[in-house]
Amino acid sequence: MLQTLHTPSSLWNPSQRGACLEIMECKTAQLSSLSQCPLYLKFEKKWVQKGRAIVSGTFPYACHRPREFSAVKKRGFNHRPREFSAVKKRGFNHRPKEFSAGKKQGVYPQNVDLPAELPKKEKKPYPIPFEEIKRAARKDKKLAERGIEKPLEPPKNGLVAPDLIPVAHEVLDAWKLLIKGLAQLLHVIPVYGCSECSEVHVAHSGHCIKECRGPTGRARRGMHSWVKGSINDILVPIESYHLYDPFGRRVRHETRFDYDRIPAVVELCIQAGVDIPEYPSRRRTEPIRVLGKKVIYRGGYVEEPKPWRTVDPSSSSIVDFDTFGACGRYPPPPLEDVPRIAQETMNAYEFVQWGVTKLMRKYTVKACGYCSEVHVGPWGHNAKLCGAFKHQWRDGKHGWQDATVAEVLPPNYVWHVRDPKGPPLRSALMRFYGKAPAVVEVCMQAGARIPDRYKPMMRLDIIIPDDDEAELVA
Repeated sequence: MLQTLHTPSSLWNPSQRGACLEIMECKTAQLSSLSQCPLYLKFEKKWVQKGRAIVSGTFPYACHRPREFSAVKKRGFNHRPREFSAVKKRGFNHRPKEFSAGKKQGVYPQNVDLPAELPKKEKKPYPIPFEEIKRAARKDKKLAERGIEKPLEPPKNGLVAPDLIPVAHEVLDAWKLLIKGLAQLLHVIPVYGCSECSEVHVAHSGHCIKECRGPTGRARRGMHSWVKGSINDILVPIESYHLYDPFGRRVRHETRFDYDRIPAVVELCIQAGVDIPEYPSRRRTEPIRVLGKKVIYRGGYVEEPKPWRTVDPSSSSIVDFDTFGACGRYPPPPLEDVPRIAQETMNAYEFVQWGVTKLMRKYTVKACGYCSEVHVGPWGHNAKLCGAFKHQWRDGKHGWQDATVAEVLPPNYVWHVRDPKGPPLRSALMRFYGKAPAVVEVCMQAGARIPDRYKPMMRLDIIIPDDDEAELVA
């Protein structure tokens, strides 16, 4: 038999913050334990409040633990009555599922800000916490002192990871499709770049936001000097040295011209198992052995072959991997095919990001902590080409650390334009505009569907006011 609880109404004030669910009812046999129960109890999957019945519904709550439970807390969970089995499993600080106010899986926030720009006069933060780096170094040192070799798995031991070979081939195919699609879309979608700084804008005319930091930007009062852009303004080229043997001799400053520079994404795919005749790579059959930081066995040094001297450049396919001159290799597409090409380009860009992220979890990629230099391999090169902050102290050498996906494939954020043919963006309304990666903005204006994870940063749900209304908006 169910009975409604009746206690003085002074124990609960509707103005206080609290939570309840359904009418508070309880079995008669459970009434004897009410003197030791917390403010909110759960019986038969129903929430009751000590004191009085409340209407059904779920409300946000924030309450403190009552004082009368201090003795129960000291005794521990095992001294609680049987009626508290549900609370015993979760604990007082655990919010039940009915009251979980967190965001649902797959639901993105309404608006988000872009990642803050790192100051150029400071070193980039480590992607891996420095304490973990020191902990791993101490572990390797202890193994070396005991004469135990460092345990390595593919590809850290020089062997190719078999499960990532198909991923590398698919990433390279998506990379070629991405370059081809952007080269075709740029014949239809106008792109402008500032001749003084790295600003890029995708619209029929340049914006009027005064944020140019070029050499002559102060003379132009921060206005950009717009010129016609290219594919390299949309897909920022990040190149790396191609190494026949990543675990062999390091690139020195005197021998830097003996190595080709290719896109870092392509070099990552080659080391992951893709065979390109123009860029051969050594495939080891025996793993390397490392004791501490010293390589005790690498299978000897092998002279790098030079196959590109015998390959006909006209029949070579390496031009498909490079963005240089891509717009001239592909003619303008028919207007009815533009939305389809835009969607294929968007899908290729998403797949390249996913594939590069998966490959970088196993294959080592280094990036300079001061400049944009990237090196695919277990160790960075020794070329003295860094001209960033305090390079004199380092004799021009790079400060190598683990790279991130954004350093290998930069997103290159641009202002999102809702009407490409409308009036240009203005500085007074800059806080109401959103941003998106340049590739996403080009494909979106060509008719592609916007991925959900880019919508918050594009601020699509914000109404842009007029100039005279901007100061009235909180």
